[in-house]
Amino acid sequence: MKFKSLLAAMLIVASSASAQTADPVVMTINGKPVLRSEFEYSYNKNNSETVVDKKNVADYVPLFVNYKLKVLAAEAAGIDTTSAFRKEFLTYRDQQVRPSFINDDDVETEAYRIYKEIQTRIDSNGGLVRPAHILVMLKQNATQAEQDAAKLRADSIYKALVNGANFADLARRVSDDKGSAARGGDVSWVQKGQTVKEFEDVVFAMKKGELSKPFLSPFGYHIVKLTDKQNFFPYDSLRTDIRRFIDQRGLRERIISQKLDSLAKAAKPATTVQALLDQRVKEMSAKDSGLRNLIREYHDGLLLYEISNRLVWDKAAKDEAGLAAFFKKNRKRYAWTEPRFKGIAYNCKDAADVEAVKRSIKKVDFADWAETLRKQFNDSTLRIKVVKGVFKKGDNALVDREVFHKDTTYTAPKGYEHVAVFGKTLKAPKTYDDVRELVVADYQEYLEKQWIADLRKQYHVVLNEEVLATVNKH
Repeated sequence: MKFKSLLAAMLIVASSASAQTADPVVMTINGKPVLRSEFEYSYNKNNSETVVDKKNVADYVPLFVNYKLKVLAAEAAGIDTTSAFRKEFLTYRDQQVRPSFINDDDVETEAYRIYKEIQTRIDSNGGLVRPAHILVMLKQNATQAEQDAAKLRADSIYKALVNGANFADLARRVSDDKGSAARGGDVSWVQKGQTVKEFEDVVFAMKKGELSKPFLSPFGYHIVKLTDKQNFFPYDSLRTDIRRFIDQRGLRERIISQKLDSLAKAAKPATTVQALLDQRVKEMSAKDSGLRNLIREYHDGLLLYEISNRLVWDKAAKDEAGLAAFFKKNRKRYAWTEPRFKGIAYNCKDAADVEAVKRSIKKVDFADWAETLRKQFNDSTLRIKVVKGVFKKGDNALVDREVFHKDTTYTAPKGYEHVAVFGKTLKAPKTYDDVRELVVADYQEYLEKQWIADLRKQYHVVLNEEVLATVNKH
């Protein structure tokens, strides 16, 4: 008994040691171990041959640590517990394992079920017929003379066929249905409901090899030879097409859902579809590090996006006071090497609108110019065309000509030949709005650096340099 216990303990220790050797801890962040396989996955994905700015392992470590710290911050904020996050993450995660619940037999069963459904419907409704026809086309609003001429022509063709003319040769020469005429009149296989009732009533009542007298449909006069008649095609002849149809229409997902429902209902003890998916993820992730890392990457990526948007991207874009303060503190960073024009370049249909435009926005804040002009000049009809912004030389031909006095050719849009500019020339940006995109980008970078510094103080990071040295780079 003691020997068996000792052997079991030795096996456990050996197994544990083997697992640690196979995938050792590369770093610990806030007490949570990060295995080498996760770091290798991230490093190699972000430093592939197609990446321009490839990093070595030492340079990539800080970037990876910052990434994991942000994920920790998102979890601390409870983002991973929100219904929106759970729904999006589980949809993606479950999609990775859902295909494992079915095999080829399940797809084959569905393909045969689809076949039997179609076969039953078609065979119970008269099966299939393969007519060849010659059409004498007749317009819906044909005159009596045109109707008589069409009937006479159809009768003449029918008489020629009765007297031994070759149907296919005659169809190629005289049929007004050029598509089937090129095939000797062959319409291919037809099931009920596929063509007009007048045509089907005749052809489905015919016997194989029979020739019909001329009859009328909404398209004109038909003369039909029934070349074949049978029940629906055998399964083997359609199997490849049905399976292709299953894949093209995304029907595998329906097969999977049906299989999962069936498994959940049959389980002892009772379980749910989600529980089955959770268990399958656990089992497959334990065996497949690639899947495990893919799922983790998506999980962490969702968290990273949301927390970064809250604390950096969206925050910076909407923090007007913060942007103004940042611009004031770093004004020299945004100095221009030459003056710029802050205003509008515009074209008018009516010469009188040139001055009217200037009067309408003279006492309006620059940010509100576009809306003011739209309401006063373009509310019902397009009277003016306007380009608004802060322009440097080369940005706009009309501004170059009128403000910077460059020898530039400007062609006004047709119908809007009355042109002008309105605004003022600035030697340097007066407010952050004059260089908003630059200030927002720099402010976002500033907030992120501060955030990272705070996270570095808040969470303890321990690197295992020996394991990092063994990272497999490929």
